Amino acid sequence: MVPAAGKAPPGSNEAAIRRRTLLSGALSGIGTAAFVDETVFHQLLHWHHFYDGSTSAAGLVSDGLFHAFGWFAVVAGLFLLADLRRRGPLSVRRWWGGVLLGAGAFQLYDGTIQHKLFGLHQIRYDVDLLPYDLTWNLVAVVLLVAGAWLVLRSQAAGLRPPPSS
Repeated sequence: MVPAAGKAPPGSNEAAIRRRTLLSGALSGIGTAAFVDETVFHQLLHWHHFYDGSTSAAGLVSDGLFHAFGWFAVVAGLFLLADLRRRGPLSVRRWWGGVLLGAGAFQLYDGTIQHKLFGLHQIRYDVDLLPYDLTWNLVAVVLLVAGAWLVLRSQAAGLRPPPSS
């Protein structure tokens, strides 16, 4: 039996589907934000390593572990997404909201906990950090607000069946 548009298949738990959709998006967002951070700030600009409290070799190893973590998060999120699509209806808006929430949460955690509380690294060195810190954390807040807005809008929109092949 094919479910009606906007309805979960009979016997499914719509709340569980919504949670898994949000989790899938959040993992994908966390991993993507980690990948962008690693690629742009660590590799291309050479502004810092994940851990700057030791030798350059230790910094490179920490970057590699950080990069692997990001990709594991993306792969896990995409496996969840594939499973959700296979099972039936999917709220694409909710998934994208989860991506933005995950990316924003990662960015805010990185900018506050890793940069300031733990002191693992700064965005840059030998410059006035205030404009960088404000920009970094403001981008995080914008991502979080946009993600929350999409998730809230998805509540009213309901689930959509996957496109037919």
